[in-house]
Amino acid sequence: MRWTVVVQLRRMSMAPTQAIRRMQREQLSELLLSKDASKVAVIDVRGDDHVGGHIHTSQHVPSTTLDHKIPELVRTLAEKETVVFHCALSQERGPRAAQRYMQGRAKKMKSGDVGGSTGPPEIGIKDGGITKIPAVSDKMKQQEVFVLDKGFVGWQEKYSFCST
Repeated sequence: MRWTVVVQLRRMSMAPTQAIRRMQREQLSELLLSKDASKVAVIDVRGDDHVGGHIHTSQHVPSTTLDHKIPELVRTLAEKETVVFHCALSQERGPRAAQRYMQGRAKKMKSGDVGGSTGPPEIGIKDGGITKIPAVSDKMKQQEVFVLDKGFVGWQEKYSFCST
C-alpha cells in the first residue's frame, strides 16, 4: 500500500507544466538536411532499444541517466535553436525527457547560471557605474523544444535507409 502512494506521488510530480509541441518526421528531416542543421539537436532517450538504429547526428542519452545529465544538456545545448527529444514511440520517455529538460533549463535561466562557467556573473562598467552583465544569452531564450511525433519507430518507417 505504501509503495503505491510513493509511485503516485512521483507520477504527480512529473505532470507537465508546459505544453510540449510535437514535430513531424518530415519537419525534422527538412531541418537536418538544411543549412541550419547545426542549430538543431536530436536527443534519443531510448535505452537498450537504441541498438536497432538511430537518427544520424542524434545524441544518445538513455532516460535512465537523464536526471543527472540534465544540467550538462542544458549547458551543452544552450545555443541550439531547436531541441527534439524522442524514444521508440515518443509516448512516455521522450515527452518526459523533454519536460525534465525544459524544467531544468527554466531553473538555470531563472538563476542566470547558463553556459560553461561555474564562477560568479561577469561584472562590467556602464556609464561610470558597475553593473552585472546578464549570463543568459538571447539564443538561450529563443530555444524551441519538441518531441518527435511517433518516435524512432515512425522515423524508421519512412527513413529506414538513412538510419544507422
